[in-house]
Amino acid sequence: MSDAEFTALLLWLAILLACQRGSRWRQLLATPLYQHLLLGAALALLPLWWLRAGLHTGLEVHFLGLTALTLLLGWRLALVAGSLALLTLTTCGSVPWSLLGSHALLGVLLPILATELLFLASWAWLPRHLFVYLFVAAFLGGAAAISVKLLATALWTGMSGAYPWQTIADDYLTIWPLLLFPEALLNGMAMTLLAVYRPHWVYSFHDHVYLGPPRP
Repeated sequence: MSDAEFTALLLWLAILLACQRGSRWRQLLATPLYQHLLLGAALALLPLWWLRAGLHTGLEVHFLGLTALTLLLGWRLALVAGSLALLTLTTCGSVPWSLLGSHALLGVLLPILATELLFLASWAWLPRHLFVYLFVAAFLGGAAAISVKLLATALWTGMSGAYPWQTIADDYLTIWPLLLFPEALLNGMAMTLLAVYRPHWVYSFHDHVYLGPPRP
């Protein structure tokens, strides 16, 4: 494991521990529904992340599903669920232990934070309407999350010298436009189903707000 990877691993662990508030954990331990959602979400990520494609180690691509996870659980528990899924895949050999730090930091933490920031921006500056929630927070959030992940990974790989910039641009970033719509659609459809049929499961969705009249 390189020094950069080790630093990324320590940073991910520090953020993971620092952001877990005691009150949120007490609520999680006291509510079986949250426990089931957390474990179920982590399991749902496994097939998405297991099916990956790429020409070079460390530059694989796969669907994330982290936007729906963040909107469903909140960003703190989404970080836990994503970390559990990543550790499971690493233990099974799908992700090298030497790359765990960068995968956690760039492939889990950054997409979750991008989703959360876009959701907060839509809550603050746009009408609180169901269409806005689904299209901006879920659909565009999915596209933003995978864009952040791909660009951050490309920058990390290029600065580390693992591959030439030309190789990264030709064999990795060219796939970026092809993933935007499918990732956005995946998260948008998932949140549409949850908001319609299980709104009480969704941490970020308030039906009395989003299904009420739009703000003037």
